[in-house]
Amino acid sequence: MANYLLIESRDPFEYGDTRYMYDMAADLARKGNNVTLFLIQNGVLVTRPGVRSNPLNHLFQQGQDIRVFADEFSLRERGIPPTPLVGGVEVADVDFLVDLLAEEDTKALWH
Repeated sequence: MANYLLIESRDPFEYGDTRYMYDMAADLARKGNNVTLFLIQNGVLVTRPGVRSNPLNHLFQQGQDIRVFADEFSLRERGIPPTPLVGGVEVADVDFLVDLLAEEDTKALWH
């Protein structure tokens, strides 16, 4: 079992290739890996409740154990209040992201 940190910075409604990150997170978790998805910059736009065709909802519906964090600064810069967010998303800061990147045996992918 490996640790994966997937960092998504793109808005899935602007870029079609972002869906790949959500699918990869689900696949890695399904195979028994520890998976963390960190949303930053425009990637936080999916954390708003009521977003249609939200890839986060699809990810959570698959029942995989995936930790999802949204960058507090990115939320604030886009006028998204930290509560309520889509269920299952926690707010964190970049210092927390750096700590995740520094964890031993963690494979990181930034998109």
